Amino acid sequence: MTALILNLSPAIDLTDEQFFQLCVNNRELRLERTAEGELIIMPPTGWKSGNRNSKLTQRLANWADADDTGLVFDSSTGFKLPNGANRSPDASWVNRERLEALNPDPTRFLPMAPDFVVELRSASDNLESLQQKMQEYLNNDVRLGWLIDPQSQRVEIYRPGEEVEILQSPTSLSGEDILPGFVLDLSGILN
Repeated sequence: MTALILNLSPAIDLTDEQFFQLCVNNRELRLERTAEGELIIMPPTGWKSGNRNSKLTQRLANWADADDTGLVFDSSTGFKLPNGANRSPDASWVNRERLEALNPDPTRFLPMAPDFVVELRSASDNLESLQQKMQEYLNNDVRLGWLIDPQSQRVEIYRPGEEVEILQSPTSLSGEDILPGFVLDLSGILN
């Protein structure tokens, strides 16, 4: 099953508060909203994708705990991007100084784009939609993004102002200067 996209406008134009309440009232659903106001209802992943995502988030969080320069978020965290979209990357990281300067309400979606995002393609994900989502992240100030695609055994690396770099069957990924010292071991995630 692929994501269901509902074009609500012009009949319904959800405010930020209405979208937040829709998410709160339907916690069993994974909901996102595009900058154009489309509501995206994503199906749950299968067990293999869930396990891969768990490993990804765990490895990123272990590094972040030791590094202590930022916070890691899982796929249930909502971000209100500068373009108005509400997105929930599979894993993300935000620099602690940026977060503390903003001082957001911890019970709400973060009103910012993460510094780093990862999308992990599951069997139900459309690759082109994920690539568009990665481009949207870059257009909204994300500094580094990885699209991990176990189905084709490849990783797409997104950086502002650069062409997408495609790696075929890498064994690890570097956090570069955004996540200094972080190297993601892809065993159990890409394969």
